[in-house]
Amino acid sequence: MLKKLLSRTAITAVIILVQIVWIVALLLRLSDALPVMNYVLRILSLVAVLHVIKNDMDPSYKVSWVLFIALLPLFGGLMYVLFGNKRPTRFIRDKLNVQLEETQRYYTLRSSDVEEIDDDGARGLFKYLESYSGYRACRDTKTEYFPVGEDMFARLIPELEKAEEFIFLEYFIINSGQMWDSVLDVLRHKVAQGVDVRVIYDDVGCADYLPANYCQTLRSYGIKAMVFNKFVPVVSVVMNNRDHRKITVIDGKVGFIGGINISDEYINKKERFGHWKDTGLMFKGPGVENLTIMFLEMWNAFEEKEGGYRDFVPAEYEEKGGEGDGYILSFSDSPLDDENASENVYADILYNANDYVYITTPYLAIDSSLQNALCLAAKRGVDVRLITPGIPDKKMVYRLTRSYYASLIRAGVKIYEYTPGFVHAKSYVADDKIGVVGTINMDYRSLYLHFECGTLMYDSPAVIDLRNDDLATIEKCRKIELSDCRTSFFGELIDRVLRVIAPLL
Repeated sequence: MLKKLLSRTAITAVIILVQIVWIVALLLRLSDALPVMNYVLRILSLVAVLHVIKNDMDPSYKVSWVLFIALLPLFGGLMYVLFGNKRPTRFIRDKLNVQLEETQRYYTLRSSDVEEIDDDGARGLFKYLESYSGYRACRDTKTEYFPVGEDMFARLIPELEKAEEFIFLEYFIINSGQMWDSVLDVLRHKVAQGVDVRVIYDDVGCADYLPANYCQTLRSYGIKAMVFNKFVPVVSVVMNNRDHRKITVIDGKVGFIGGINISDEYINKKERFGHWKDTGLMFKGPGVENLTIMFLEMWNAFEEKEGGYRDFVPAEYEEKGGEGDGYILSFSDSPLDDENASENVYADILYNANDYVYITTPYLAIDSSLQNALCLAAKRGVDVRLITPGIPDKKMVYRLTRSYYASLIRAGVKIYEYTPGFVHAKSYVADDKIGVVGTINMDYRSLYLHFECGTLMYDSPAVIDLRNDDLATIEKCRKIELSDCRTSFFGELIDRVLRVIAPLL
C-alpha cells in the first residue's frame, strides 16, 4: 500500500489535484471580488456549449460535455477549454504529420494486392483502410496466432536472437521482471554485435514500473531509446494521448503485434487478476513492412532520422507465406485526424457478417453507433458473442462494461465472462473469413484518444485459429443471463451516471 501511495502516478495525481483546487479557489475569489468575472465565466460556458453542438465530434462526447457544462455553468466552460480537445498538442501533430506525409509518398510507389481479394465486403474494408490509414494490403505472409502471451514470448526470444541488422520495439508497458530481463539480455548482446536496437515506450504506461530516467539507462547500454509524450504533472488534456501500441520488428522480416505488453503478468509469470488471457500475431514476409513503417513514423518524428524507409525494408524474404496464407493489412489509428478507423473496422465487420462474430475485449465503453451495430447484427440472426473479463483489473470500468449487458442481451448478443481471470485480448473474428487482432479496446480511449494498431486478416489460417481459440475460451466462461443484470435503483443510477461520463474518463 505504501509503495502505491509513493508511486510516481499517485504523487502526480496529488500534484494535479492541488492545481485544480487552486484554480477553482482562485476563480471563486476573483468572481467574488470582480462580479464581471462571474459573467465572463458564464459567457465562456455558453460559447463552449455552442462550440460543442457545432463541433463534428462523437454524439456521446457532445451529450457528456453539454451536461457537464450545464451542471457547472461557472467552471464548465473553462474545463472544456482545458480538457475538451481530444487531439495531441500542435507540437506532436506537426512532428507526426511530417512523417505521415512521407509515408503517403512512400506507399504511392508500393503495389497493393487488395484487388485480388475475392470477397466484395472484405475487399471494400481493405480498400477503406488503405485509403484512410495509408498502409497497404499484402499476401504471401506467414502468420502465426498466439492464444496466450507465454506462447508468443516463447517465439519472441529466439527470433530476437537471430537479428542481424536491427530490432525495433514499441510498447505501452515495459516492466522489470522475467520477461523484460530476458528481452533486455538479448538486446544488450545484439548491441554488442553491432545490431541497431531501438525502443519506444509510453511514459504514462510505464510510470509505475520504470524509473523516470530509464531512457538514459537504456542509452548507457547502447540501446537507442525514446519516451513517448513524457508525462508532466500539469493540468493538461494532452496527457490523454498515449502510445498504446505493441510492436516488435526484427530485420524487417519478422514482426509481432497484439495486446501483449512486456510485463510478467502477460505471460502468467505473475498473477494479478487470475489467469491473464491475451493474444498476439507473428508475421514472416512482406506483411512485416507495415509494422516497420509504423515504428519509423513514430521514431523519425521525435528522434534523429537515420536513412529512409527503403533502407529498412528487405529486398527479399528468406521465410514467407504462400497462396494459402491469405491477405493481411497492419494499420495504425491515431487521434491526429477525425477518422475513427478502428471503430469503423469493427462496425464494418458487424454490418457485413452473415453467420457469426466473436469479440474479445477487456473493456466496453462504446458510443451508440457501435452499440447499434452489435444489436443490429444480432437482430439479423448473426451469432454475436462477446467475451469480457471475469476478474476485472479496474472495478469502476468493469461496472461500466456491465452496464451495457442488458440492452445487448435483449437484442440477442451473447455475453460470456472469463471466469479463470482477466481477458486483455482485443480481437474480432467473423464467418471463418475475416479477423482483427491488435491493441484496440472497445472503449473511448482506444477508439478516440490513443495511438493504436491492429492487423486485419482475410482468408488466413490465423483467422480459423482465432475462431477456435474463442470457442475454447467460451468453454471456460460463464454465460451472462438477463437476470444477472438486475440491480437496485441506486445501482441503476450509478450505471447511468457512468455511461454519461464515460467519454470524459
